[in-house]
Amino acid sequence: MVKTEKYDFSFTASSVRLNEMIMVAKATLDQREIDYVNELGRGKLSTGKRMLNEFRKRLSHLTTDQLSLLATGDFLIKKQIAYLSVCKTYGFIRDFVIEVIREKFLIFDDRLTDGDFLSFYRRKTDLHPEMDTLTETTQKKIKQVTFKILEQSDIIDNVKDKVIQPQLVDDAVVRVILSDHPEWLKIFLMSDVDISNLNK
Repeated sequence: MVKTEKYDFSFTASSVRLNEMIMVAKATLDQREIDYVNELGRGKLSTGKRMLNEFRKRLSHLTTDQLSLLATGDFLIKKQIAYLSVCKTYGFIRDFVIEVIREKFLIFDDRLTDGDFLSFYRRKTDLHPEMDTLTETTQKKIKQVTFKILEQSDIIDNVKDKVIQPQLVDDAVVRVILSDHPEWLKIFLMSDVDISNLNK
């Protein structure tokens, strides 16, 4: 897995927004433009443009097969591929899932806390100087949207209780991840042994 040099926190502009993601994915595959002002921005030009840029950024990290699944798969597949695109785009969320949530899950600790997030955030501040300039408002937004994305992706039950959910990854999703890079299965909280067995 390629490590991102700098953390990109532009995910604060939008949570998963699955329906809009699918719309942009289909338009991308069909090579057609969408009315981003009305369909993404609810009539606001700047919002629509920002959303379109964000979704395109996420989609650009998917392989052709992954993009195709996002546009044509069933609801669970679409949700899992959208989550994959978020983790591939934003190193902060990927690292939080793999280093904190997955580690807790693998030792049967299914309760995610605000303290877990805060410890992770502080640890990363030492490694990522770009985080030093983030305002308190932005920091709150990062936490809020991170938990929202995890809820929308069924990694936690909800943003209040934050109970980590066991993952049942669709076979089609497993296939397009294995042909990309097996390490990405870690975002679905899989153990190294399970990933190794799938990759045989």
